[in-house]
Amino acid sequence: MPAVTRVKEDSESSSEDELEDHICIAWSGCSRKIPVVVFYAEAIVSKDVNMRSVGEQYNLGFKIVRTESRLVRGILTNHGFHEVHPNSNDFNLMWTGSHLKPYLLRSLQDFQKVNHFPRSYELTRKDRLYKNIQRMQQAHGFKNFHIVPQTFVLPSEYQEFCCSFTRDKGPWIIKPVASSRGRGIYLVSNPNQIPLDENILVSRYINNPLLIDDFKFDVRLYVLVTSYDPLAIYLYEEGLTRFATVKYDRATKNIKNQFMHLTNYSVNKKSQAYVSCDDPEVEDYGNKWSMSAMLRYLKQEGKLYGFDVLIDSNLKPWLLEVNLSPSLAW
Repeated sequence: MPAVTRVKEDSESSSEDELEDHICIAWSGCSRKIPVVVFYAEAIVSKDVNMRSVGEQYNLGFKIVRTESRLVRGILTNHGFHEVHPNSNDFNLMWTGSHLKPYLLRSLQDFQKVNHFPRSYELTRKDRLYKNIQRMQQAHGFKNFHIVPQTFVLPSEYQEFCCSFTRDKGPWIIKPVASSRGRGIYLVSNPNQIPLDENILVSRYINNPLLIDDFKFDVRLYVLVTSYDPLAIYLYEEGLTRFATVKYDRATKNIKNQFMHLTNYSVNKKSQAYVSCDDPEVEDYGNKWSMSAMLRYLKQEGKLYGFDVLIDSNLKPWLLEVNLSPSLAW
């Protein structure tokens, strides 16, 4: 689905007649009188003059703050948007890699859009995500929200974790509550291996993952939320399948091998066994596949299932985390 952003209203530089038939303009609002810009992915390669003219004709601007995304910049510039300084307030779209302060949100004008909602950390911080899912389990039934492994927030829930550990020796996976790209993640088989001087998440490790050619993998899904009231969610039709670079073996001696247990690209690209694929037409080679390629492979193997992020050998999907600013590298 094409992305949209509101066009700045300027009676001296635009008119409804000029906008009416433009390929990159759609109409929104109760009376369908609000023009919005429609972005097309093919503009990246086609560099269509008509697509570019919309941003140039209406002097549309953007700024990118505290992040870097060649894909976003390429889409915008090929639709005629011009980039302004990160400190400028003269923009139609702000793309940021961090949480927005309330005063920035309050200062936005009607024609200005940003790429994050306030309090998005309620989903993207690992501890808040788990606590919110736990609330939903309590309110609507555990079985309806049994989508994450058993998890504890330490050090506040250390005693509860120790009780569970006596019943199940593990392994358990440790994650910082507010990190990304696999940083600070490791596995343990003993509570004594866990530091208690910082807030961390400890989750039961899913040690029976579904494997492809003996390698562990997970699936990254790209989700766009355009509104919370009413709730409007778009799931992109394609996704990524990310592979570990060492064949999976649940033996305890391998517990510290990140290249076997973690599927993060930022981790596995450092492995000597990492294989990249530079041909965009090849979807099932190397350590990154398209989601479609993974589904075709499993269909050939006779496996039909519903999935989320990590899939175990019983074909049950498990939600591992939600990313605030997933990589949009191209």
